Amino acid sequence: MTVKLEDRPIEQVREEVIDQLIYNYSHAVISAQAFERRLDQAMAAKDNHSLRELTADLSLQADSQYQSEKRTQFSPNYSPHNGEEKLHLRSILGNNERSGQWLVPKEIHLTNIMGSIELDFTDAIFQHQNVTLYVNCMLGSDEIFVPEHVNVVSKMFSVIGSVENKSVSLNKHQGPTITIEGKVVLGSVEIKIKRTMKEKFVTFAHSLRNSFKNMSRP
Repeated sequence: MTVKLEDRPIEQVREEVIDQLIYNYSHAVISAQAFERRLDQAMAAKDNHSLRELTADLSLQADSQYQSEKRTQFSPNYSPHNGEEKLHLRSILGNNERSGQWLVPKEIHLTNIMGSIELDFTDAIFQHQNVTLYVNCMLGSDEIFVPEHVNVVSKMFSVIGSVENKSVSLNKHQGPTITIEGKVVLGSVEIKIKRTMKEKFVTFAHSLRNSFKNMSRP
């Protein structure tokens, strides 16, 4: 027996609607303007019926190939390769940065005294399901970028400083967990995502559309 639409979890319905919007846009059924407008409405919708109305005139349904592409795009990068178990980043009256594709060890230590550190997990390759990040920030600023599928647990202690966690989570059951511990004194630690969910969806939709265009060319 089919569950009534109003009784289904709204996030599950939202995901299905967004998938259908992306799939129909990638097949040139709707324009870019219509896709982004409906995507905004889907992300802001508060009830299941409003969500379903956004795809009522769209007949194409996302197939298994689409789901495979989606998993590749939105799932964390894992590697069985065993690199170093610890990473130390230090900044004293200077700046330090780690970004791009890099192997994430089990432990990361940030030491920042009157400087700045940027640690970017957006394209990083995880080797462990659980990663611990130890932070010691005094009179400095740390920026930590995490992708949407990574869980973040903050256990920071702040003394006349600030700690902001602006991260979100997608596919929590699949993503690794970063536990952040330590202290910030007269400084700041900010945890955030580099790309919004809308930006990720739009980028994914454009890449699919370009792929279908290339496949249709003689």
